[in-house]
Amino acid sequence: MKKLISVIFTLAAASIAFAQNSSLSDPDPTIIGADSAKQALREISVDKFEIEGSWNASISPDFGVISSRLFDGSPAMKEPVKGEEEAEDSKVLGVKVEFFRRGVNSFFVRSARPIPIEGVTKTVSVWVAGRNMGHSLYLLVQDYFGNNFELYMGNLAFSGWRKMTVAIPPTPDGEHGIIQQSAYNGIRPGLRILGFRIDCDPALARGQYYVYFDALNAVTDLYDVENRDEDDIMDDW
Repeated sequence: MKKLISVIFTLAAASIAFAQNSSLSDPDPTIIGADSAKQALREISVDKFEIEGSWNASISPDFGVISSRLFDGSPAMKEPVKGEEEAEDSKVLGVKVEFFRRGVNSFFVRSARPIPIEGVTKTVSVWVAGRNMGHSLYLLVQDYFGNNFELYMGNLAFSGWRKMTVAIPPTPDGEHGIIQQSAYNGIRPGLRILGFRIDCDPALARGQYYVYFDALNAVTDLYDVENRDEDDIMDDW
């Protein structure tokens, strides 16, 4: 009987631990690539979508016509990044696609120039209004050595605004995967945001489709940046 009770308590504790760490939509940045206790995690604003022309939308001319512009608005549940409560944040980016016909196609929303993030990025998030269509959203990034990667952020089959978050997987050996830092050159930001790709559900890619973006944020480890000595020599010569 005592053994049975012990097993029950063990299973209960395991289930609670799993429930606390089983959220796929909100990865925990404190445990992503945490090979050392030395971390200085900060949430930073990457882009607020406030400047007209800073983002461009594109689609193959064989699939349809696309346009983008800024609108007044903001997700009601969005909270400002700590320290930036007074910053201008009154716009959202809207993208409109007019499909010629149903089929397998994609469209892109790219930053006018790659957006660098200091430190080692753990997670990237963005608020999206996906209009309850089953299209798939991908984050496009570039690593320290200029290699391009795409990360699946989730399906857009939801109504209203939703904060979508993706974890940046750490490199397993410093030579493969997304590499964000190197001992051979320590002054360059490790990750750059290129934009987004939306893969359309062939059955739903018809007529007009609207999608909106706001508050592109990142959680990044700034330990090396904040603990660099002021009298240290910069390796940029």
